[in-house]
Parts: sequence; C-alpha cells; structure tokens
Amino acid sequence: MVRSVVAGLDGSPESRAAAEWAAREAKLRGLPLKIVHVWEPAPDPLAQAPLLGAETQQHWSERIPREAGEDLRQRHPSVDVTVEQVTGTPTDALVDAAKDAELLVLGSRGLSGVGGFLVGSVGLSVVAHAELPVVLVRAGEKAADKDGTDPESVTPYRPVVLGLDADAPSDTVIEFAFAEAARRRTTLRVVYGWNLPPYYAYGLALDAGLHEELSREETDALTEALRPWRQKHPGVEVVLEPRVGSAADHLVDASREASLVVIGRRIRRGSLGAHIGPVAHGVLHHSTAPVAVVAHD
Repeated sequence: MVRSVVAGLDGSPESRAAAEWAAREAKLRGLPLKIVHVWEPAPDPLAQAPLLGAETQQHWSERIPREAGEDLRQRHPSVDVTVEQVTGTPTDALVDAAKDAELLVLGSRGLSGVGGFLVGSVGLSVVAHAELPVVLVRAGEKAADKDGTDPESVTPYRPVVLGLDADAPSDTVIEFAFAEAARRRTTLRVVYGWNLPPYYAYGLALDAGLHEELSREETDALTEALRPWRQKHPGVEVVLEPRVGSAADHLVDASREASLVVIGRRIRRGSLGAHIGPVAHGVLHHSTAPVAVVAHD
C-alpha cells in the first residue's frame, strides 16, 4: 500500500494553510497528498431549513475540498493530490482516514493579536488519539517555514527544533526530527529544559562553576542520546541547547526562528480523555511555527 500525507480540510483559513503545508511536505517526502473533508450532516430540524437543506449542504461540502484540490494541483503539479469526503465525527473520521498515512496535518486557529495556537477540541482530540505524527499549522504559515516569501524558492529552510527529554529520549521522536531536518537540508536545534537542584529553589545562590558542571552533564547526556542518529544523518548539523527552566517556554522561544517544532507524546492506550502532557500542551498553544506531535510508546 502506498503511504501518503493526509490533510484535514474544513474550508477555514487555517485548514487551507495546513493543506498547503501538507502539499510541500508531500513533495519533500515524494508521497501523494490526500485531502480529507469531514461532513457532519445537520440535525433534521436544521436540514429542513430553506438555507440549510440537504442539497445546499451537500453542494458546499463537496465544493470546498474539490476547489482546494484543484488549487493544490496547480500550485504543486509534481504532487499527486486526491480528495476524499467522509461522514462522521471529525476526530474519529480523521484518525481513521489517516490510519495508513505517514503524517496527518491539521489547521490550528491563531490567537488574535498574539503569536500562538488556539487548539480546538478536534485538534486536541486528534493529537491525543492518533498514533501517527500529527502536525498543527496556523493560518499565515504559507511560506513561514522559509526565510523568503516564496515557498518554492531556493531560500534555505529555517532550522527544525526538537524538544527532547534526555532522561527518557524516544527513538521515534528523534528519528522523525532528524529526517525532517535532512529533508529540508537545515540545522537541527535540540532544546532541553532542565531544573536546578531542589535546594536552589529556596533562594540559595548558584555557584557559577556548579552551573557549568550541571550544564555539561546535560550536554553529555544529550550527545549520547543523539549519537546513533548523528551517524545515520551525517549531513545534519546539530546544535545542542540545554537550558535551565521550563522546556515548554524554551521551545516556544525557539519556535520563532523554526520551520518546524517536533515534540513527543507518550501513547496511553485505554485511558479516558485527552492526554498530551504539559510540555506538549504549552507548545501547541503558543508556538509560532508548525508543531509536529510524534506519538511513541
């Protein structure tokens, strides 16, 4: 079975930006792109209303993905673009439509006047339940993964940022980040937030020498965790950035100069509700770059 990149589309500006980002990603990967539009039929009383009748609803639900597909084929002629319309609840339908895909891309509404995501219930639920990587893209990210204004230009990509837990690094997350940096021929910035020893929380001064020693220990741990992938991807320049404090805050900071931020999410099969972890939650809501959430055991 030929794998693909899947993009969810609902006609909103952010979902169109996600489809555009997904088309460029499909080109980088040499894969087809599948646009998925989820149609939730209106309740019976609304379906009978003159402006929301079944025919009108079907017309618009078919027109949105069809026109988006035509536009993407024109903009990315080398990408095989297909359109699929499914019926059901968005979360279940999107996860099911992407079950054999390499990547699922969704739009995420930007906060008005503030850089960051406003992650809706659908996006949050998909991230929490999908076992494939999910990328959330804001409206306005059409060319934001490059330094220029033309997404097809030869301008180099901005770095890929990896948020890594050096105490329990995930091979799946690391491999995804290295592969994304390799495709873009760009630098991989590895950001890791570490905390001071508990006694410094009570106001004791931190000795400069001890600070350097702790930082060096964290760098050594990161270096060891990344060694196999640096050997596998020798062309990827890696910059290690261990920092004191909140990992989420540092990743949001780094996102301002990134083409993509990569974070992990531990799979919790059988648990109720959406569980994505505090770091992922913070990054998803405030990152200014697209965010890839990679599920791992």
